[in-house]
Amino acid sequence: MAYSIRRQLLASTLMVSAAAFATPAFAQDAATTPQSSPATATPAAPSDNNAIVVTGSLIRNPNLTGVAPVSVIGANEISLRQSTNAEELLRDIPGAVAGIGSQVNNGNGGVSTVDLRGLGANRNLVLLDGQRIVPAGLDGVVDLNNIPLALIERTDVLTGGASTTYGADAISGVVNFVTRRDFSGVDATVSEGITQRGDGNQLRADFTVGGNFADDKGNAVLSIGYQRTKPVYQGDRGYSYYAIDSFAGEASGSGTTFPSRLVGIGIVNQATGANTALTDFAGNHQINPTTGSIDAYTQPYNFNPLNVFQTPYKRFNIYGAAHYDITDNIEFYTRGLYSKNTVNTVIAESGAFGIAVDVPLSNPYLPDAAFNQICAAAVGQGVLTSAQCTAARTATGPNDPNYQTFRTTLGRRAIEAGPRISSFVSNVFDYHAGLKGDLGDHLHWDVNGSYGESDQTQLIKGYTLNSRFKDALLATNPDTCLSGNAGCVPVNIFGGDGSITPEMLSYLTANSSVVTHTSLAQVHGQLTGDVPVTSPLADDPINFAVGGEYRRYTASVSSDSLAKGGDLGGAGGATPDVNGAYSVYEGFGEIDAPLIQNKPYFDMLELQAGIRRSQYSINAPGSPGYGTTTWKVGLNWQPVHDIKLRGNYQHAVRAPNINELFSPVNTVLTNLSVDPCAGAAPTTNTNLQAVCLAQGAPLSSIGLINNPTAGQANITTGGNTNLKPEKSNSYTFGTVLQPRFLPGFSLTVDYYHIKIKDAITVATPGDLVGACFNNITAASATDPACTIIRRDPNTGQLDGDSSTTPGLYGVTTNQGQLKTDGIDLTANYTRNLGFAKLNLNFSGNWTNSSKFKASPASVNRECVGYYSVNCASLQPKFSWTQRTTLSLEKVDLSLFWRHIDGMKYEPLAALDGPAFDGDIDPATGLSGHYNFNRIKAANYFDFTVRFDVTDNFELTATVYNLADKKPPIVGYNIGSTTFNSGNTYPSTYDPLGRRFQVSAHVKF
Repeated sequence: MAYSIRRQLLASTLMVSAAAFATPAFAQDAATTPQSSPATATPAAPSDNNAIVVTGSLIRNPNLTGVAPVSVIGANEISLRQSTNAEELLRDIPGAVAGIGSQVNNGNGGVSTVDLRGLGANRNLVLLDGQRIVPAGLDGVVDLNNIPLALIERTDVLTGGASTTYGADAISGVVNFVTRRDFSGVDATVSEGITQRGDGNQLRADFTVGGNFADDKGNAVLSIGYQRTKPVYQGDRGYSYYAIDSFAGEASGSGTTFPSRLVGIGIVNQATGANTALTDFAGNHQINPTTGSIDAYTQPYNFNPLNVFQTPYKRFNIYGAAHYDITDNIEFYTRGLYSKNTVNTVIAESGAFGIAVDVPLSNPYLPDAAFNQICAAAVGQGVLTSAQCTAARTATGPNDPNYQTFRTTLGRRAIEAGPRISSFVSNVFDYHAGLKGDLGDHLHWDVNGSYGESDQTQLIKGYTLNSRFKDALLATNPDTCLSGNAGCVPVNIFGGDGSITPEMLSYLTANSSVVTHTSLAQVHGQLTGDVPVTSPLADDPINFAVGGEYRRYTASVSSDSLAKGGDLGGAGGATPDVNGAYSVYEGFGEIDAPLIQNKPYFDMLELQAGIRRSQYSINAPGSPGYGTTTWKVGLNWQPVHDIKLRGNYQHAVRAPNINELFSPVNTVLTNLSVDPCAGAAPTTNTNLQAVCLAQGAPLSSIGLINNPTAGQANITTGGNTNLKPEKSNSYTFGTVLQPRFLPGFSLTVDYYHIKIKDAITVATPGDLVGACFNNITAASATDPACTIIRRDPNTGQLDGDSSTTPGLYGVTTNQGQLKTDGIDLTANYTRNLGFAKLNLNFSGNWTNSSKFKASPASVNRECVGYYSVNCASLQPKFSWTQRTTLSLEKVDLSLFWRHIDGMKYEPLAALDGPAFDGDIDPATGLSGHYNFNRIKAANYFDFTVRFDVTDNFELTATVYNLADKKPPIVGYNIGSTTFNSGNTYPSTYDPLGRRFQVSAHVKF
């Protein structure tokens, strides 16, 4: 039913678009419109219906200038960047931090996001022509892959709260993609790129056609796009081939190894099920597939080579829009978009990731050497007699009185299965339509509605199943399993490469799927205009906007039994079903009041203000809902023509999203490099040892506990239907300079300050660990902050089987506090040199602070200029971009410079142990001295040549990372897995090296 509705709605838009191409007027208009060049935006007719709307205000007034700073990425810059999607376009904005994009592999959910101020992608709002579009998941975040980049005229980026104008979620700002309204002509672009190493091929093709119809009463446009990107593997770059431990500076990796790692071995009492640990095998050991012996643990598994720096994806987009003047005063408008995106993440092989298994001493694949070692330890410790051991070797099953098993925590990388691949296939549809018109000369109305759906299917391939590993190890012959389960093939974990045969893999592996569905329905109506009231010192009347809005969000996750049960080896825990919805009714009003105009020292003084009241209804039993009020006030003062001063104050809110409200409590993975219970520390500190034991570590593990495998610990977390909206107070003030003595020059400088209280957050791993371990005393072993942390009952580690190891505990609360402030500076200069035109553009940011406090008792953590597991995506102190373009008659030469300030390892995290500072063995692919405690400032240069071959044909070529600068190396486990990968931060620093892009653009 849903897809049927989508097809009908999309068809209605495309039929209106097609109507233009069925009329003779199209060809004549394209040939005779003198106001614009072919395939460009035709100037709108001088009708009030086409009055300019400023991002950040609902008032329709062509003379309106916003009091909040707005940065603009224009069509020319979009053309020079040659970006394949909108995320790449926004990633380099100074002051923003990298969101999820093509450089995120492990942690990429198949979407691309923007994070304007490092406050989270869920705290900025993404709009298309001032309207919300359907989000991609439970977090309510828009997937930037769905933006029709070929039709974007400009991208407005507004800083600070905008909830009064657009409703909740716009706490840190708004990104508004503005499309070309009256497109006339045909526009086709094909672009292809490749790295200097010959990988990472990118292809983008767009075709757009539009024109007027019905004697210029209407316009329609249709745009179709295709993008394809191939992977770049970390194994294909020397600096990322080996996983380098950030604290030891040596080749490292995962404890889920090949050959198999065995953590602790004990003999199981067949009558009681009790496990007696064998002291000879305390800690880590590894199978030697050559000798069959159980040796001291030697080598973790290098997972880097199969991971990717650039995720492969395919995208197909279609966008149609039309508007038609029904009468001189009434216009119908509509648009529809459809996008199909396929994003693949590729990570190292699946396997038994620290699961507890029982293995018969009569297992057919248990080597004699290993059997003899286990028996010797069991006999020496008095657990078994020599005769019992000998008899157990030939026991046929549990009914045999001689049957014995040993228990161990198994880490076996199933290299025979190949990489784990998650294929995220998204189908997104969003339709919008409305009517607007005039009521006389001073009032204008607009009523519109939208409906969108997003369906994403995650196809999970290449995973082994924990339950089947356990099942297939309980065997006493090579043909059948003791369980008698159909299809069960006993598995050999004791051999070398290929010991897990295709027949064994067929039983161990199974594909899985997770389906995420979201929808957004919205209705909006407003009345705008001016009133016959003016200030005694002003000429223009007061403008206003009033109206109402309704929105309803739904979202659900449906997992198959394998994903839901957490049975997938190395999937990071279960993916439970989620189903939630909420709706909101809103009323709003805004005014723009000129106070003083055309007076000495007051060319203009203007007041802008607004208020919005919202009432939320949560689809949860017992939830009473809640109401919120947001408001804003701002001033524009232009003392003389050359200078404008502006400032605004906004009280904004963010309502909890469906993930935060409805996700059940579940054990997943987080990042933690250092465990206070690891190593020898608990053996010399009785209070610390008591805490480790109180958290579930067995006594036999004390002194042998490892830090979390691959820097990933378990955490039990989830949503909370009792959450309330978070509140934000933000202000900006700044100046705009356009001096007449320097024609072509403009400068804007703005300070911003955003503070969020009652923030909906989960404490950082450092805060959760620190709440227990920062001040260990005799009473700590009974402190809830300590005992709520639960360890693997076999190994004592904070990672392991999610069914037995909850790990850290951090549920979502309203106790957080966030704050950031800084300065944005933009400068532009244009000068005609006679033989050419020079354009200089500079955009810079200084971020003073970005602090997060998870609860009143938590550390007020600073992340600007720092990196660690507590600070996810990097936010430098200083960042800027600068473009220099020299435009000759037929050729544009353009150099783009991106600067990223130096970074340091977070001081609070460094208290747990310093990052590596020393020489690295060249056998790892790296040589020389490396200091992982700091990252030097980085500068990247891109050079573009754009050539007008004819009036209708344009060629553009770009060399990215002109100097082939390598990314900084800090190891793989110093930060969050999402952004710290391949020994660097690939979303912030270029991991691909020099690459080339060429595009051909035809317009007529």
